[in-house]
Amino acid sequence: MLKKILVVFALQFSSVCFSQTTFPVNGAPSNHHNVYIFKNVTLHVDYQTTIANASLIIQDGIILGAGEKLTEPAGAVVYDLKGKHIYPSFIDIYSEYGMPDAKAPQKSGYGPQMESGTKGAYNWNMAIKPETDAYRMFVNDAKSADELRRLGFGVVLSSQKDGIVRGSAVLVTLSSQKENESIIKEKAAALYSFRKGISTQNYPDALAGSIALLRQTYLDARWYATQTPRKEYNISLDAFNQLQTLPQVFETTDKLSVLRAQKIATEFNVSYIMKGSGNEYQRIHEMKETRARFILPVNFPDAYDVEDPFDAEQVNLTELKHWELAPTNPVQFEKNFIPFALTTNGLKDKKTFFKNIRKSIEYGLTEQTALKALTQTPAELLGVQDKVGALKKGMLANFIITSGDLFKEGTSVFENWVNGIQFKFSNINAPDISGKYKMQSALGNLNFTIKKADEKFSATIELKDTLKTPVSLNFKDPLITFYFNLDSSHIIRMSGNYISKDSTFSGKGQKENGEWFEWKLSKIDPAKNTEIKKSPTKLPVMGEIIFPFVAYGKAWDEPSLKDKFKNRLGAILIKDATVWTNEAEGILKEYDVYVVDGKIVRISENIDVPAGAFAKIIQAKGMHLTSGIIDEHSHIAISEGVNEGTQASSAEVSMADVINSEDINIYRQLAGGVTACQLLHGSANPIGGQSALIKLRWGLNPEQLKIENADGFIKFALGENVKQSNWGDFNTIRFPQTRMGVEQVYYDFFTRAREYDSKWKAYAKLTDKEKKLSVAPRRDIELETLAQILNKKRFITCHSYVQSEINMLMHVGDSMGFTVNTFTHILEGYKVADKMKQRGICASTFADWWAYKMEVMDAIPYNAALLTKVGVITAINSDDAEMGRRLNQEAAKGVKYGGLSEEEAWKLCTLNPAKMLHLDNRTGSIKVGKDADLVLWTDNPLSIYARASKTIVDGIIYYDSDEDVKLRN
Repeated sequence: MLKKILVVFALQFSSVCFSQTTFPVNGAPSNHHNVYIFKNVTLHVDYQTTIANASLIIQDGIILGAGEKLTEPAGAVVYDLKGKHIYPSFIDIYSEYGMPDAKAPQKSGYGPQMESGTKGAYNWNMAIKPETDAYRMFVNDAKSADELRRLGFGVVLSSQKDGIVRGSAVLVTLSSQKENESIIKEKAAALYSFRKGISTQNYPDALAGSIALLRQTYLDARWYATQTPRKEYNISLDAFNQLQTLPQVFETTDKLSVLRAQKIATEFNVSYIMKGSGNEYQRIHEMKETRARFILPVNFPDAYDVEDPFDAEQVNLTELKHWELAPTNPVQFEKNFIPFALTTNGLKDKKTFFKNIRKSIEYGLTEQTALKALTQTPAELLGVQDKVGALKKGMLANFIITSGDLFKEGTSVFENWVNGIQFKFSNINAPDISGKYKMQSALGNLNFTIKKADEKFSATIELKDTLKTPVSLNFKDPLITFYFNLDSSHIIRMSGNYISKDSTFSGKGQKENGEWFEWKLSKIDPAKNTEIKKSPTKLPVMGEIIFPFVAYGKAWDEPSLKDKFKNRLGAILIKDATVWTNEAEGILKEYDVYVVDGKIVRISENIDVPAGAFAKIIQAKGMHLTSGIIDEHSHIAISEGVNEGTQASSAEVSMADVINSEDINIYRQLAGGVTACQLLHGSANPIGGQSALIKLRWGLNPEQLKIENADGFIKFALGENVKQSNWGDFNTIRFPQTRMGVEQVYYDFFTRAREYDSKWKAYAKLTDKEKKLSVAPRRDIELETLAQILNKKRFITCHSYVQSEINMLMHVGDSMGFTVNTFTHILEGYKVADKMKQRGICASTFADWWAYKMEVMDAIPYNAALLTKVGVITAINSDDAEMGRRLNQEAAKGVKYGGLSEEEAWKLCTLNPAKMLHLDNRTGSIKVGKDADLVLWTDNPLSIYARASKTIVDGIIYYDSDEDVKLRN
């Protein structure tokens, strides 16, 4: 019967019994099929099932049985493991084990590399390489395998971590077998990131470009799959489509990167397994809302060296709080029921892996969840839970033998069996001498403690006043030697033997004067000694999570903050202020403004809160109330680059993809009365990227900063920057290099955009039946964006300086059928004000910047006033994080230079930019029905002495000067 059973198992699991059937053997082959039995063990079948006094039976790398009262096959090799534990070996699904370093093709020549250096029918961009298969490169690494096995790992998912689309990963065992026997699944997952890696191609150069490239790759691959017959064969797109059936793993670099990746996932209806960075706890509710599964590192930061007070000053609040709270990251995932696996990735020293997991357990992570994150969850994420992650009949014989509870400090991993192959790390029968002892000797009766960590023993002895003195100890069963300092000048040395049956040591010691004495260590039974009873475990008292996770963040409860944002509940009554309406009513003295649910509902004298209602009342006598400042040209709150300047056009990139809600400049500009900004792409290319319009809702996430239902804008640029005048001698490759070339770029791209738009409009007119018989045009985000301009669905803000170029772009617009919405900077605007007025073009300028480069030599501080007097809607912008804090003072210069009235000057930074951004129906003035974006000033807002006392966005106070004092502390 047993033979029949073994034959059935051998046939059933031949697919995972990795014998080298195709390899010749030099000499007589040795095909042993030993059966191994591990009995009398505490067996952890999986993360939630533990069987005491159980058995485990394996043969040929497969589990034949696991549980109680198993029949022992005759002739089996038996291991009696009484007092020991067996756990499933761990699985790390984010590894580079066995992978060679990625090497880019050698770059030829100097300057930027515009085209791919990869030869063949591959993707146009070197950062997109879905054709990369890890299993083709995989080579066993004995040293790395040993390091991982000692930690308890038996299986890893391995891949080359390079590029935006990284190809497939291979699932392998950490056995000593050849590569063909180690591979469990050759294509186990697909991998992605926002990092271009070693690519020498200059595009992409910013995070926004990486996101755009990935988005376009998805579109191209789906379009490519519809091509019958194909006009081209693309190895990369073909491989990309094949990857889509695999688990999708996305490497993120921080909590906001997770949200960006999830936007891509939602857009293309894919599900990413997010490889986290370790700070996801800072936005845990957003992490939960992604509905993603995670791979979490345990790369907790070391304590900072702050002994030197100057060094201490360099450690900021974010760093300190992350050091404090990082170990709670897995805890937060468990509390919020978000599935996660754990990885060694990101650790400088992998030996700290278990130390850090125990720290998370100390902070509230349950041992059951920790074990699940190392076994079942990673197996489930890859769909191999029938092979690994538990100890059940038919699964791979991957398990570890430990001295006790896995997560208990001092527990040893004696052996790791991988694919049925034994790897020994220490003597499984060696005694564990850790514990508390009483020492009897000529020195008196002293408390002696031995601890074990990383297979090494250390000890302390209590000499005087219960102070613990370190002991240098060496134990090699049965011999023990140790010494310690009795006081500052006397060393005691001792040597003896271990008696295992009663857990005692005895021997002789010698004092410094040569005098010998006898000693004995007797182990204390904790159950019989109340003095060493462990008190109940107390979780560390942790600081609060602040939103955002930087200085001046507030410890608000995130769900309530979100509800507050969505509902904007509450009322504010501002009493007796001087109200600058920016409307026909002008400036109203000692008026009240009543705000309910984020909207201005009443402006009048002597307003009372309605009976039964509640409102926060702000006494504002002697103060000035204005609408919030709007910065038409800002570059704050953008992550990892404002310029994708590697190509003449980067219309496909969007600043909305890279909003950084953690930027301290949001708070600083709230302190200067700013309530809204246009986040613009830089001026590195003629056609830049799409803008993001945000309100400065400090503490909310990037999506919540965006102004709802706002029109789309895009950045264009003219002048020295776009033709790379000041980029250095090697930047002479990218077109254009002259001002004439800049003009040609616009004609070429808008001509292509018009043709592109015509194709889609023609396709849209087809009937459903006709569409089924045809192929939709290829979606091109770049041309689609430019077509939106032609269709008046997206609007241009153009960086500009000199008259000739401004005239050129207006002429291009006239020819191609579009109108520039705003010329920004436009320091020679006073020369072309009449032409701008004729076309309805706005001007957003500096107050008094000039002479900082050749093309601004004709700039004058009267520019804003002259444009205003001609009838051009004119604004003052910052283009600078520091200047954005004092746009009220910049606008005030319009009074000095050009004689604008105070109200005209104030509109330069409030109502006029609102008009430019098509938001004047919602903000920019104090009017019933508009958003309650308000600033309460201590003085006339145009005065250099004026300070923002309170800055209100959507009826919520996001900056309060009194609260600011507390936040500084």
